[in-house]
Amino acid sequence: MPSSQNFINHVRIPENNDWVIFILVGCIFLYVFMMNIIERDASLKDFLLQKYFDASNNLPSWFITSCVTVLTLSVLISQYIPVVPKYIADLQVLGYQLNKFGYTFLIVVFFYGIKSALGFLFYQSIGDGKKWTIFYFTSTKFYFILSFLLIILCVAHYYFPIDRNKMFLYYFCFFSFVFIFKVFFYLFHKNKILPEKWYYKFLYICTLQIAPLLLLWKLLFF
Repeated sequence: MPSSQNFINHVRIPENNDWVIFILVGCIFLYVFMMNIIERDASLKDFLLQKYFDASNNLPSWFITSCVTVLTLSVLISQYIPVVPKYIADLQVLGYQLNKFGYTFLIVVFFYGIKSALGFLFYQSIGDGKKWTIFYFTSTKFYFILSFLLIILCVAHYYFPIDRNKMFLYYFCFFSFVFIFKVFFYLFHKNKILPEKWYYKFLYICTLQIAPLLLLWKLLFF
């Protein structure tokens, strides 16, 4: 009888990243809707350079930009999450349970929701509530640009042959630079979106920029 042979299947099953394309296309659709309907056919230049008193529908634009930022950030960093906590993984709704993207998305939504609520309360507590609307109007421009960078990084991460382990260090440096740039952007913007007194500025940066970021890091990576 012929001796049995062991056959090794060398066919590689490619990773299915269709969900990434669906999310990114949805994000682009949201921006097309925002620019054509909410911003009334404004050009990209007009949108980024518009002044606060000339703008309208600031709240819907801020909400859409926040949604796109949360989605793209979750897509990018979800693959680096070590593991979904067991107490979260054991929760099932209609037979479904959260994967790494779902867990990351919920944590990032929680992060931005709490951060925005505390920011609103901060401005109200110091008696400068009117500046809150100027703040989120200005921050919308910043996150609008950041979200496009995140879309580019998502495409490169999932559809180009890169070493993801090495890229984590580059992502860490990139987000560190973005954080530092954002702080200076807020401090020196011509709209003067931070409180005028220096100790309020220091309090805002420590409690509403640094502390929530440390919490986000702990929830995702520890």
